Amino acid sequence: MLRTLGFLLTVGLVITAAALTGAVEVYFFVYLGLVVIGLAYLLARRGLTSLEAGSWLDRQHATVGDTLTVTYTLRSSARLPKPWLETHSPSTLPVSIPGRVISLRPHTSRTWAARVPLTHRGQYRVDAMVVRTGDPFGLFESVASVGPGAAVLVYPTVQPLPGWQLPTSAIEGASARAQHGPHLTPLVTSVRPYTPGDAFNRIHWRSSARHQELQVKEFDIEPTADLWVFVDLDRAVHAGSGETATIESTVDAAAALAGHGLADERGVGMEAIGLRRAVIATDRGARQQHKIMGLLAVAQAEGSTPLAELLMEGTSRMRRGTVALAVTPSLDRSWVAPLAALRRAGIAPIACLIDPVAHVSAGLAAAGLQPLDPSEREPREQELRALQHLLAEHDVHCHVIRPDTSLGEQLVTSRNGPMAVRA
Repeated sequence: MLRTLGFLLTVGLVITAAALTGAVEVYFFVYLGLVVIGLAYLLARRGLTSLEAGSWLDRQHATVGDTLTVTYTLRSSARLPKPWLETHSPSTLPVSIPGRVISLRPHTSRTWAARVPLTHRGQYRVDAMVVRTGDPFGLFESVASVGPGAAVLVYPTVQPLPGWQLPTSAIEGASARAQHGPHLTPLVTSVRPYTPGDAFNRIHWRSSARHQELQVKEFDIEPTADLWVFVDLDRAVHAGSGETATIESTVDAAAALAGHGLADERGVGMEAIGLRRAVIATDRGARQQHKIMGLLAVAQAEGSTPLAELLMEGTSRMRRGTVALAVTPSLDRSWVAPLAALRRAGIAPIACLIDPVAHVSAGLAAAGLQPLDPSEREPREQELRALQHLLAEHDVHCHVIRPDTSLGEQLVTSRNGPMAVRA
């Protein structure tokens, strides 16, 4: 816009000079400049006519580490070529979606894909596709937005936990893990298509009539303990920034533990209080995983509710035989008693403690800054050891999570780990 105004101002000065001097050569260049300006204006105004454009995303739900693909299509039905078309999609993604400049011959189309790595969890917005064109001199331009835009929800990575095992249910004779088996039990969980070798007494005739093919019943061998995860989002206890912040390890640990429970056919619930309270009742299956990962995708340390209060309010939502798992970086010992008190209600308590000192130290090292002063680090380390000792006194099994080791190596159930709480 400023370039156009400057050019027009220059033309105006030239016209004024021509009128004052009366030179024929000056009038020639003035007329030539007016013709060029007129053609540039028409080229810019007509640059987006007879043009069809569209873009779409290959997914709206993804996981950290996936690649988002945005496909663009431009189609020209004009009689004249379009020598310069710039396209891009503004977004709030951590990595910008690359744009492209193309040209189109008459009655042709172009389709291409732009790929963006998804490096961080969260909810992002991909705005409408923007198509821009102009004249060769850069005096005028035309811009159009195509489409309504879309939202992309990026889930945290669910890290494998090969050495992790939750307690069994409080029901006598319960198995250590839920699984489908060939034996008939009272626990019918689902139906599936008939395969050769299935017993005829397992056919579910109503489902077969509805699906117009034979369906057989699936049974759980034994009931297992539900898992209820309490995620501490109190801003007062979180520390660090970026990838080494305690909130990131808190979310990663909660995602891994919940994902492991769902993969083990357990009912998993979750509760957290950030800007608002979020409660996901216990359930199983892929739909429940989407709910939990959707909550964790946008979780931030924005709350003001202490973990002790969160545990006391959540007690009424848990039944006997449930495993209560608190994921927190809090070194405040006030939450230990409410967590340990759940044992009296037949609920097995477990603590997953995010080491705040180790996370802050890792963040400083990654930024190339000086490490924590011993006068600041040592009192915090003493608080951490005191908290672990108090948890051990209350017979609450504790896992300490640090940023320099994978969760699979740190979340390992030992032989002396938590056992089932009998009713």
